[in-house]
Amino acid sequence: MVYSLKNQIFVCTRASYLKIQQALIRKCAEEKALSVGLACHAQILHFGLQNDVFTSNMLINMYSKCGAIGYSQKVFDRMRVRTVVSWNTLIGAYAQNGVGDGALQLFVRMLREGSEFTEFALSSVLCGCASKALACESKQLHAFAIKASMELNKFVSTALLDVYSKCHFINDAFRVFKHMPEKSDVSWSSMMAGFVHNALYEETLSLFQMSRRTYEEANMFTISSVITACAAMAAMIEGKQVHAVVHKNGFGSNEYIISSLVDMYAKCGSIKESYIVFIDSEVKNEVLWNTVISAFARHARSIEAMILFEKMQQMLLFPNEITYVSVLSACAHMGLAEEGRKYFGMIQQQHGMPPNVFHYACMVDVLGRTGKLTEAKDLIDQMPYKPTASIWGSLLASCRVFRNVELAEIAAERLFEIEPHNAGNHVLLSNIYAANGRWDDVASARKLLKKSEAKKERGQSWIEIKDKVHSFMVGEISHPRINEIHSKLDELLSTMEAAGFKGHTEHDLHDVEDNFKRELLKHHSEKLAFTYGTMCLPSGAPIRIMKNLRICGDCHEFMKVASSVTRREIIVRDNNRFHHFHQGFCSCGDFW
Repeated sequence: MVYSLKNQIFVCTRASYLKIQQALIRKCAEEKALSVGLACHAQILHFGLQNDVFTSNMLINMYSKCGAIGYSQKVFDRMRVRTVVSWNTLIGAYAQNGVGDGALQLFVRMLREGSEFTEFALSSVLCGCASKALACESKQLHAFAIKASMELNKFVSTALLDVYSKCHFINDAFRVFKHMPEKSDVSWSSMMAGFVHNALYEETLSLFQMSRRTYEEANMFTISSVITACAAMAAMIEGKQVHAVVHKNGFGSNEYIISSLVDMYAKCGSIKESYIVFIDSEVKNEVLWNTVISAFARHARSIEAMILFEKMQQMLLFPNEITYVSVLSACAHMGLAEEGRKYFGMIQQQHGMPPNVFHYACMVDVLGRTGKLTEAKDLIDQMPYKPTASIWGSLLASCRVFRNVELAEIAAERLFEIEPHNAGNHVLLSNIYAANGRWDDVASARKLLKKSEAKKERGQSWIEIKDKVHSFMVGEISHPRINEIHSKLDELLSTMEAAGFKGHTEHDLHDVEDNFKRELLKHHSEKLAFTYGTMCLPSGAPIRIMKNLRICGDCHEFMKVASSVTRREIIVRDNNRFHHFHQGFCSCGDFW
């Protein structure tokens, strides 16, 4: 065989030339060099070498790695002879490129044509189903695996538990995991990721502890899942233990693990620890900068967030869409309207990015929180996107603060259309009517809520004491020490009333006498959690409370006075932000 290169002529055998092309194809797959791969394919066709099965399989793989799945399919269709490897490679290509239904169709075609199949093909098609959350098809494939005696294969089992997790059949996933005769590190990390995906964070931590007892080495994927679980639960003690494992296993230089730790400490209420991890990181990429800016924004540390925004640019890292969402959120939390306008304008003017729907949502929040409700409504009307539930919800919440019934009704009407099953929107509109003394409209709003069959989410707070999470609902009676908690709360309220605390009954929006309103407000979940914290934690230790809903005005005032009376720092994480109470003041400046 003769070919030329830079005016030089080379002579080689057909077999040696084929090996050269195969080496080039392998390199193209590694480096995802599609254009060079196409040139190699052209050479193979030119010299009539396309009938070599091994080369065709390599081309299918190369095109798959380059994301050109259509080319992979064309090579496969033109093959005169297909081996098991050919089928496996193309099925794997569809699965890796997120085309789950394509992988499934090819697997069915393979069976109909009577071709052999292996555990690799079955696990690949299951991974394809996982990418599309194809629940029914996954159960059929599970039955097929049992019939073919492959269900205990570690690759098939891992793929099964992964697809069940992503389809929210977490009990089925755990059943598959338990019956695996051999569990690899991939199996452990997949099961932990499955628990996190299904918001089963305590189960994630329990499984991690179990893996450590079985001497299973932690990898970056298990660590990532466990850090996410600690962040979601605000489990500071467990988070610090995982941080120690990170250093012990040598993952301290991994930028994504470090970003997860920064986020975890921030969500646990310790912005100081979060910043220390950030500072100690040798390499700070875009993700890490975005994470720490977002952390300061959530903690109402707007000045620090804006300073970090400037420092990021000084390090020659340009802000992206996520960075601007964080810095705009920081402006919203502190009511910095002018700064918010400046950053919103910079998105387009300095960085050439058109503001996306999240930036508009943040800007509506900035304007709404500063009382510029008409301007916020005008921005919604002018934006080039269809307003989301988040945008209308932000306007509705601002209308509650500034008692604007007219705009509240417009926002609520849109929200009822977008998310008819969200009871919170009905409750918020009802509260706005109540705050304005429109009790007939309150009755109508609550009647509409009942008619809609939307369910209201109950307020819940939780606190971690000695590695155990204690949860409280409003009016809690099931906690084993609830009588002691009520007595301690009564004592605390007496001390606080002597210090001038009277309670804010206007935050209870029932049409009843003030004395009864005080009783209704008295046993809110965050007050019970705080009282239990004072009973169990050492004197002077900070109290960290998590809440699933926005903290109410009365509880906010309660925490301010309680921080002064008990001389404790109180950190409350609600569904929107962090509040740091210290010596009678809150970090939010009473603006939330």
